[in-house]
Amino acid sequence: MSPLALLHTVLAQQTAVLVTVHATRGSVPREVGAWMAVTLQQLISTVGGGRLELDATALAQRLLQSHMQGEPVPAQVHSFALGPSLGQCCGGQVSLQFEVVGPADQDAVQQRLRPKHWPLGLFGGGHVGQALVQVLERLPFDVTWVDSRDGVFPEVVPANVQCEHSDPVQAAVADLPQGARVLIMSFSHAEDLDIVAACLQRQRAAGDLPYVGLIGSHTKWATFRRRLAERGYTEAELAHVTCPIGVPGVNDKRPEIIAVAVAAQLLQVNNKF
Repeated sequence: MSPLALLHTVLAQQTAVLVTVHATRGSVPREVGAWMAVTLQQLISTVGGGRLELDATALAQRLLQSHMQGEPVPAQVHSFALGPSLGQCCGGQVSLQFEVVGPADQDAVQQRLRPKHWPLGLFGGGHVGQALVQVLERLPFDVTWVDSRDGVFPEVVPANVQCEHSDPVQAAVADLPQGARVLIMSFSHAEDLDIVAACLQRQRAAGDLPYVGLIGSHTKWATFRRRLAERGYTEAELAHVTCPIGVPGVNDKRPEIIAVAVAAQLLQVNNKF
């Protein structure tokens, strides 16, 4: 269960103090908007760890106890200097907002804290695709998982994954949301080629697919480049396709490791757009 889903469950039954990074200056462990929730029994998510988080947790629990005793506890901001007094050498300053939230705030908190998600079209329900959706479960992507075969998808998939049967498989490219990242790893090289061509055609018409990644070797891509060039795609258009996929330097062929390397590359893409 993701931290946000866990918080949603907790708030259905009890009150917590929501701690969010309100402002930062200099070198700090977490960005503005990072959060943690504190109850008397547990801590959900993190605002950076270390002494900063220890002191913030203690303050949040004091505020929560005051609230439970009937005292008014308005939302408030406290600043923490990340220097010798906290035993942290970051050298910056973090302002944290503390606010009491409970069952009545459950849906509003969920909406407010939900991180921005990027659409992702994942073509192929094979071993790497199945490993990848597990890695992406807790990352900021909304996945449309596409395959032309029946019975490929598992019975249970992560909440951010929607399965879609499409035959021909490349027809699903037209229905991907604007700005979708695309990963192509079908069971068939012929299908892969048709999906890449559909992506390039959409990119030519709309220019709204910031990343098109194709699983495979340099040799596979050399063959695809030649066939796609024969279909009329230019060198500039072909340069938009990433193949092989995954961050450089990870050469392990196990599906779960390929999945981590590919997810890392997707996060790099998100930082560019």
